[in-house]
Amino acid sequence: MSSETQVSPESAAVRKPEHEVMPVLLNRWSPRAFAEKEVPEHVLLSLFEAARWAPSGSNEQPWRYVFARTAEDRDRFLSFINPFNTEWCAKAPVLVLALSKTTTSKGSASPSHAFDAGAAWGYLALQSVALGLVTHAMGGFDRDLAKQTLAIPSEYEPQAVIAVGYRGDASSLSERNREREVPSIRRPLSEIIMEGVFSSNE
Repeated sequence: MSSETQVSPESAAVRKPEHEVMPVLLNRWSPRAFAEKEVPEHVLLSLFEAARWAPSGSNEQPWRYVFARTAEDRDRFLSFINPFNTEWCAKAPVLVLALSKTTTSKGSASPSHAFDAGAAWGYLALQSVALGLVTHAMGGFDRDLAKQTLAIPSEYEPQAVIAVGYRGDASSLSERNREREVPSIRRPLSEIIMEGVFSSNE
């Protein structure tokens, strides 16, 4: 089954769009169970190629990625990821630190670096679905320790750690995480859009 042309039964059971969208958007979610299976290099590079084509302010393309595939490199990443995440992401064959460059090519502060890096992550995540992979982005990590451990210059800001790989069996997870191993739902459209002026019904 192509994730680009058909909504998976798992996603269809809980995700009910109010208007028509591409199936790949509904099929993308963030599992925690990873199979201990290597991601071929050409497949991994295809994810970064997708991110490369994201839009950005003034075409600055501020996103950068440091990735870890070897046991030694992944252990280095695990040293700055919070324990409640290492509990499951330690099995992921690839860990990626997504960064954004906080200055522009002219040396001024970039007002959109985080926004642009987020757009690129979205492209990467959707490409992963198309290739039969799963991704899970995490904010639970020590950013200062990540910068120190990976020798990241001061003008780059860590945004997220992304676990990449093939989906594994949920039975490998703790009971707490096993219960969460389902596609999440979303707020109603009426709660996130406003016409003309800001209003809130929260």
